[in-house]
Parts: sequence; structure tokens; C-alpha cells
Amino acid sequence: MIMRSMPSITANKKRLGYIPIGYKLILTFLIFILLLVSVNFYISHSMYDASMRKQTRVNIQGTLMQIRDNVAYKVDDIVQTSFTLYDDQALIQSIRKKETSYNNYNRMTKVIKPKLESASKAIGLNLRLSVYFHNETIDQKYQIWEKKNKQDFAEQTFDIYHMKHIINKFWYFTLPKERYNVTMLWKQVEEDERDGRISLIRRIVDMQNPLEIEEVGIMRFSVRISELFESVDYTKLGEGSMLSVVDPVGNVVFTSGKAIEEDKQNYLTIEESLPQQNWKIVAQVPLNIIEQEAKRVRTVFIIICILCVVLFTYAGFLISQYFSKRIMKIVSVLNSFREGDLHKRIAYRGKGEFPQIANALNAMGEDIEALINKVYLTQLQKKEAELEMLQSQINPHFLYNTLSSINQLAKFGETEKLQNMVVQLAQFYRLTLNSGKTMIPIAAEVEQAIAYLDIQKVKYGQRMEVSFDIDADIWSYETVKLILQPFIENVLKHAWSGDRIHIRISVMKEGDSVIYRIIDDGLGMKQERIDEIFDPRDDSHMGCGIRNIDQRVKLHYGNEYGVSIFSRVGIGTSVQIRIPARKRNLQGRSKE
Repeated sequence: MIMRSMPSITANKKRLGYIPIGYKLILTFLIFILLLVSVNFYISHSMYDASMRKQTRVNIQGTLMQIRDNVAYKVDDIVQTSFTLYDDQALIQSIRKKETSYNNYNRMTKVIKPKLESASKAIGLNLRLSVYFHNETIDQKYQIWEKKNKQDFAEQTFDIYHMKHIINKFWYFTLPKERYNVTMLWKQVEEDERDGRISLIRRIVDMQNPLEIEEVGIMRFSVRISELFESVDYTKLGEGSMLSVVDPVGNVVFTSGKAIEEDKQNYLTIEESLPQQNWKIVAQVPLNIIEQEAKRVRTVFIIICILCVVLFTYAGFLISQYFSKRIMKIVSVLNSFREGDLHKRIAYRGKGEFPQIANALNAMGEDIEALINKVYLTQLQKKEAELEMLQSQINPHFLYNTLSSINQLAKFGETEKLQNMVVQLAQFYRLTLNSGKTMIPIAAEVEQAIAYLDIQKVKYGQRMEVSFDIDADIWSYETVKLILQPFIENVLKHAWSGDRIHIRISVMKEGDSVIYRIIDDGLGMKQERIDEIFDPRDDSHMGCGIRNIDQRVKLHYGNEYGVSIFSRVGIGTSVQIRIPARKRNLQGRSKE
């Protein structure tokens, strides 16, 4: 790189009086990375936590289904055993008969007792079968279960009672109305509650007359609750969990695990139904089991995020140094140009965007310097001198604004947009320089405006909409260069009234004139402000670009041509530039 009169970095800092762009870039990049990593951590952790909770619920649900199936299997065995008695017509007919003496003995020994004994031993549970008959000719056979020494009697037994033992019992009166092979009830009756048992209660009915079902007896299969619900074990879900079996009215039939007295919001509750019995198996699992795994994963995420921040910060430092050095050198050259030192040059190796900008700057400096020398050496007429000087003010003004946009993109780490804008800037300057010509084809002026809009699209994206209306007959005419772009820039700088803006660019031949129109739907302005813009006595910087273009057109073509503005507040603005329709002199004009 070659530069002349390069001041020291310390002197630059003292002279500038602001934080260098390199520090701004790294600070912005660091904030962006912290925000990105934080959001990524939050989203990833939330998704993992939700996934883990879902998987835990699925696992618990699967365990509950296995428990439900085990309980249902035992319950179904008891129900099926009761059905063998319920549907045994030979047994029912034997129960109905009024027998005495020898016939009764044969009935008891050959029919009733064998069938009841077979039913009591049909499954491998500690089963007490109790039957109650309306027919009092049937002999009673029963044990006194109220005696405490028989509470844990382990054999499979059956007892025969007459109905008078239960005829006045509340549980007998509350039996539902009989529906064939449907009506049955699980309930703790008689000694069940004391002995920790539960009974399946069913009627024994005679179906000789289906319209009048006759009750001939009651059968009660009593089984230990701990045996029936043996598979309902809280250890299958983990320490601190609780499993409960709840009946249809909400009473807890069986519980495994310690009762939960803490805030139930700290527990994951899942239910599984036993449809045939209308019971529910309810699982309550403490969330701290899930939180322990989540804490471990959270620690891993935090370590990964810290590593990412360190690596990205280092990468951002290198990138910011790369861009800041080059931008500061470009700004230094521009400041020299602004101060009148047109001899300073800058050069970069390679074929990237920065070398193109450096070449464009150097070429611009050379062109401006050559133009000034030409004015002084040849003593051009005042009109031509003013025209060239006004035109020379346009390019640096646009470049300052564009580099400011590049600076903003670099601040926020928008490196891809920054690169695109630099490429478009180089293309714009290739069109702008145009071999130093003042007069260019209208097609080149339109192409130059399009190049500028491409630069702005990198900055504004979908917020900016542009449409063109170009008369095909105007391509053979020429124009003073760089009169469209400043007005487009002015729209994008001052006309926004929301988060979107639409710009319509029209180039038409009307009679002996070519009319440029730049129309926007932006903020608009009052007529007083328009008058101030065209007032040469206005010393403010507002509107100086518009006055420059108006003066350039008038100096080159005459006072009958120039710029006019029509605007209404809240509706938009229409700028019109009128120049004479002059065809290009392809043979005679090689250089302006």
C-alpha cells in the first residue's frame, strides 16, 4: 500500500476525537454474538427440556400401561371365573330345587361343592369365594372370618351362606339393577376392609324367563388388595414417586409410595384408565428427577456457549481489524480530498472490492485534479468552470453517504450486506467516472441510477420498492450526468413516513424536452420549505444538493430548464427535471 502524508495513529485519535471504527466493530460484533448465543442457548435448552419432559411422560405412560395390563389380567381372571358360575345352567337348576335328605346330600357333594371349589381354585390368587343362596334347603358351610387368627388364612376357600346373612346389609341393597352378564361391582364389604381385601360381587340368576330375571343367589370373590395390585409399585417410576388406584367416585383403593403433601405443581401427574372397572391408575412423579438431568445438560450448554463466544469474539476481532484499517485509510484519503489535497493516493493489492474502491478514489482524485488544472491552464469561461466545480461536489457527497452506510453495516456485523454494497459502489463509480465525460447517454444515466438503487437495496431490502417508466424513444439523446441519483438519495434520506417507501422513476420525451420525474409516496413537504430550497440566500445545508443540480442544468442549458418540485404533506413528492432533447453526436463528441 502506498500513501503520502500519512499521520500517526495517535495523532489521528487526538484529531478525530471519537472511538475508532475498529473498536466500534468489535463491540458491536461482541454484543451481537452475546445476543445470538444467549438466544440460541435459551431456545436449545427450552426445546431439550420440553423434549425430555415429553419423553419422560411417554416412558411413564408406557410403564402405567404395563401396570394396567397386569392388573387387568388378574381382574379379568376373577371375572372369567365368576362367569363360569354365572353361566352354569346345571348349577343354577340345582340351586333352585328344594331338596331334602339324600337328594340334598347328592346335590351338595356332586354339584354345588365341586363347582364352588373349582371356581375358588381356578386362579393362583388367595381367593375367598362366598355364595349366598335364597334356597334355604342348601346346607350352609362357612368359616367365621371375623376371628383375628384367620385374617391371613392363605388357602383358597369357599363359603356357603343363606341370604338371611346379608339380606339387611347396605351393600346388598345398593347393588345395581341386573343386566345379563354385565352387572358386577368391586367393593369392600364384610371383613374386606379389616383384612385389606376387596370383593367382586355378582348375582347368580335364573334366565328361564328372559323377561323376568330371577335372582337365586349372590357370589362374592374376595381377594387381597396387595395381591391384586402387586404390579402397582412406585419403584418402577423412581424414588419419591407415588402410584394410586382410584375408584370412580375418587376414593383411593390402593397406594404405593409415600403420600405427597407438598405442592403438587412440583410433580408430573399422569393417569391411565382401567375401562372395565372404571378405575384409574394415577402416577405422580417429582419433577426434580427431570431437573437433575436438565441441570447437567444446562451445564454442558453453558460451556459450549462460552467457547462459542470466545471463538466468535476472536474471529470478530480479526474481521473488524481487517475492515477498519481499510475503511480508515479510505476515509483519510477522502478527508484529504475534502481539504484540497488531491495528491494523496491509496492502493490495495488483489482484485477485491477495496482495491476497486481505491482505484476509483485514485481515479477520482486524478480526474478532479486534472479538471482543476485544466480550468486554471485554459481559463475556461466562467459558465464551464462553475459547471465542472458543481459537478465535482456530487461524487464525494455520495461517497461519504455510502461509506457511512458501509460503516453502519460493519458496526452491526452485516458482513454479507457490506460486501454486496462495496461491490455495487465500485460498479457505481465505474459508471460515474465514465472516462471524465460530462455529457453521457440517457441510458448510462438510468443505468447509473439503477446501480445506486442496487446499493440501497442492500441496505433497505424489501422496505424499498422502485418502478421505472422509460420512454423507448429517448435512448438516442444525451444528458448531463449525475442528475437522477442525488434525488433518489434525497428521497431515501428525508421522505420516509413509515417503514416502507415506493419510488417511481420516469423518463419521457415531451415535445422538444426530456423530462425526468422522481415520484415518492413519502412524507412530503410544505410549499414554504420548497421555496427555501430554491432560495440562493439560504445558507443552510438542507437542499444544497437540489440547488446544485438545478444550477448545473441552468448553467449548461439555460434558465428555461432546471428542477421543479411539487409536494403535499402526508401524500408524497414529485420532482421534475427538464432538459432539452439533444441527440448524441457520436462522431464529434469524444470528451467533454
